[in-house]
Amino acid sequence: MQTETRYTTQRIGIIMRADPRNPDEAMGVLNPATARGRDGKLYLFARIVASGNYSRIGIAEVEFDASGEPCGVRRMGYALEPTESYERNARTAGCEDPRVTFVEPLGYYVMTYTAYGPLGPRVALAWSKDLFNWQRIGPVKFAYMPAYGVDFDLYDNKDAYLFPDLVRDPHGQPALAMIHRPAHVQGGMSVVPRGISETRASMWISYCSLEQAKRGPEGLLLWRDHQLLATPLYDWETVKIGGGTPPVLTREGWLTIYHGVAGRIVEGVDHQPEVRYSAGVLVLDRDDPRQIRYRSPRPVLEPQLPEERVGIVGNVVFPTGVDLRSASRLDVYYGMADFYIGAARMALQ
Repeated sequence: MQTETRYTTQRIGIIMRADPRNPDEAMGVLNPATARGRDGKLYLFARIVASGNYSRIGIAEVEFDASGEPCGVRRMGYALEPTESYERNARTAGCEDPRVTFVEPLGYYVMTYTAYGPLGPRVALAWSKDLFNWQRIGPVKFAYMPAYGVDFDLYDNKDAYLFPDLVRDPHGQPALAMIHRPAHVQGGMSVVPRGISETRASMWISYCSLEQAKRGPEGLLLWRDHQLLATPLYDWETVKIGGGTPPVLTREGWLTIYHGVAGRIVEGVDHQPEVRYSAGVLVLDRDDPRQIRYRSPRPVLEPQLPEERVGIVGNVVFPTGVDLRSASRLDVYYGMADFYIGAARMALQ
């Protein structure tokens, strides 16, 4: 077990607050994806929440001050609104918690997001050449694996994102990879894959062959060779863990910031009142990301500021976007108490 925390963060500040004049933002702006455009500018894709937990995905340009620190945003409209049947249900609708990765072998920005549809949250995809015009691809399908004895498509699933470059799949072949977080316990009933003893929601990794993905966007919808990647381990993540930011390649391997949850989940409640979300670091092997090279034993970011402790869901920091500023600095963009968006800088090894 790791005992050394090798990564540190320093808060930069709040860069986006809900506009009180805009009813679309009545329940906050949160959990943003980030990506550098072909123009070199940084764009932010926030989850924008209206009354009734109705979520859209906005587009905004990140503004920087004279010293080069992010300090605000310029809103530019919406990337996605919940118009499809798989994004709508009897209570509300939602395109939620996006992550954006420029997938180099495809030459496209790929957005993973949570479609809050008829059966609950599911992973969906969209892609774009320029970050401004997004084409839906559809909801992800997970190939059935008889060894597990379960259908992953029937699980609630969210917190998904892609690697920006090829890795090796379990058969040693170059492939695209996706981290995601299926929920094995739903409605109080536990249906755990055969051979898996951990019932708490954990991080999994699945693969898609490059040949399949290059046939067209529909090739990105089927993922296979699902492998359990990481389970709750430390006292700050006793309830569950899930993916956070798309991987960034460092000298040590693929670095991703994930979230851990402590406290207690109240079944049937959208906005949990008794949880605490913190963030840690995973470093995965460059070629075989199933191999964890480092895991931070303590949070690198946890709720401390008033805006992180009080909001729609209190005591939450939820990292979802990163911007690699240099070989030694990574900026992290995160949701604060499900109501604001903050930024922090991380020193890299």
